[in-house]
Amino acid sequence: MGCLAADGPCTIEPALSLGRFSVETGRTAEEPEYAMPPERSAPDWGVGSYERTAELLWPAAHVLVQAAEVRSGESVLDVGSGTGNAALLAAAGGAWVVAVDPSERLLGVAQQAAAERSLDIACQVGDAAHLPMPDSSVDCVLSNFGLIFAPDPNEAISEVARVLRPEGRVAFTAWLPGGAAGALSAAAQDLVRSALGAGPGPRGFDWHDAGAVGRLFTAHSMQVVVGAAHELVFTASSPEAYLDTELSHHPMAIAAMGVLRDRGVHRSGRDRLLEVVRQENEDPRGFRSTARYVVLLGRHAGTAR
Repeated sequence: MGCLAADGPCTIEPALSLGRFSVETGRTAEEPEYAMPPERSAPDWGVGSYERTAELLWPAAHVLVQAAEVRSGESVLDVGSGTGNAALLAAAGGAWVVAVDPSERLLGVAQQAAAERSLDIACQVGDAAHLPMPDSSVDCVLSNFGLIFAPDPNEAISEVARVLRPEGRVAFTAWLPGGAAGALSAAAQDLVRSALGAGPGPRGFDWHDAGAVGRLFTAHSMQVVVGAAHELVFTASSPEAYLDTELSHHPMAIAAMGVLRDRGVHRSGRDRLLEVVRQENEDPRGFRSTARYVVLLGRHAGTAR
C-alpha cells in the first residue's frame, strides 16, 4: 500500500508543497476505449477514496516530472495515473498527455482536474501489461508509484519498450524498504493468506534494486539508472487514526479487511495491524512515518542519456 491519510487527510511536512485538485466521485458514462482482459486479477483501485492518498503524493510527482525533463510538445504516457498527478504536471508544461489507469472512476477525477486547470489530457482505462498506444509512439513514459504495482514486471517493461520511440525515455518512482506503509502492507498480506489457508506468497519484485531492475531492462534492450533517495513524511494525530482511515479509504486495505471480515477475523486482524503501525511510529506524541523512494530513468540501450 502507498501512503495513506489519517483522521482527515494525514499531513506532509511543511517543507513539501502540496498541489490540490477537486474530487469527483461519479463514474463516467461512456464505455472505456480500452478494457483490461477479464482474466487479469488486480485490486479495484476505484474502491474507497484513493484520491486522498494521491493528493499526498504530489511532491513525488513534482520530483518525477522534473527528473524526466518533460518538454513542451512531447507525447507523454502516464501509466497507473490514478487521479493524474504526473499527467497534470506534464500537461501544464505543454506536453500531449495520455493518462492510463485500471480505474475508470479515478480517471474521471483526473479528467475533472484537467478541466478545472484548462488542461487537455486524454484518459484511457488500461494496465501496464497492455498499454493502449501504438508502437514507437511515445516520447516519455511516466509512472508515479504505478508501474511498481504491475503483476508481471517483465510484461510491463516489455510494453514500455514497445511504445517508446527510439530516443524516448521512461521515468518512474519506486518505494524503498522501510516505513509504516510498507510494513502494514506486508502484515495485511500475511493476514489475508493466513485467513485463506494459503502458504507464503511469492516474493515481490525489488523495483528499487539497481541490479534487479538493470537485469529486467537489459532483457528488453533497455538501460536504467536508479537515482538518489527522496523522502515523504506523513503525520497523523495517532497510530489509531492513521490505521482507521487507511482501512476505511485505501483500496488495498479495504480489500484485505473484506477477506478478514468474511472469515470472522477482522478484529484480531486490526489489532495486529495496529501493533505494526505502533512499531513503525516515529513520534510518541502522535504519528509520523518517513517513506523513502527513488526515481528510475530508463532508455533504449545505446541512446544518449
